[in-house]
Amino acid sequence: QVQLVESGGGLVQAGGSLRLSCVASGRTFGIYHMGWFRQAPGKEREIVAGINRSGGSTYYADVVENRFTISRDNAKNTVVLQMNNLKPEDTAVYYCAAGLLFVVAPSHYDYWGQGTQVTVSS
Repeated sequence: QVQLVESGGGLVQAGGSLRLSCVASGRTFGIYHMGWFRQAPGKEREIVAGINRSGGSTYYADVVENRFTISRDNAKNTVVLQMNNLKPEDTAVYYCAAGLLFVVAPSHYDYWGQGTQVTVSS
């Protein structure tokens, strides 16, 4: 069992930056691939970025490529999403998730945090 707690969301102007953190409980964090997802009102949940269990491989959705960076520290059970040059269309609830498959589909992730709101004003 893994419990995930996100933090770092908030309100920021377009062009600004936010850093989201996700801390996992338990001693098995290192076996899970991690993903950051987001869900805007009326839209489906979509992957933003993913990182494999070792941190050696990452994935980014096209819309965030070169603006967002995902990283993890297995010693601290933490995964971070650094978001730069934020745009109003990045506004959503952001979730971190853990799964045993390194894939983009939310359905393959087993554990989810409660989400943190990110709002980008124009």
